[in-house]
Amino acid sequence: VQLQASGGGPVQAGGSLRLSCVASERTFGRMVMAWFRQAPGKEREFVAGINLSGGATDYSDSVKGRFTISRDTAKITVYLQMNSLKPEDTAVYYCAADSTLVRSSWSNPAAYDYWGQGTQVTVSS
Repeated sequence: VQLQASGGGPVQAGGSLRLSCVASERTFGRMVMAWFRQAPGKEREFVAGINLSGGATDYSDSVKGRFTISRDTAKITVYLQMNSLKPEDTAVYYCAADSTLVRSSWSNPAAYDYWGQGTQVTVSS
């Protein structure tokens, strides 16, 4: 499975962006999907995850209430709607996928087999 992330860019604090991640195969529908981010000099951190049906989601505490993850199986795409952006949200955002993850492992980047190339989000104050 190949993942193509897009939608990043510069935005002012308080603004919004929507990231998209398109998968190359319909097997996407049988995969847990997640968004991670990595700021310069920092480790890759979990942002949000979503199960196969889209009925269950998890968020990091730092984005809860501001970000929303969703998926469209027909379009084999997962989205990350980011509202009320803050300068500390600045990072490269990556989408990830795996077919075997249990929910307790969603936040572990080492558990994912497939990664997109990343899209830069820059939030200015």
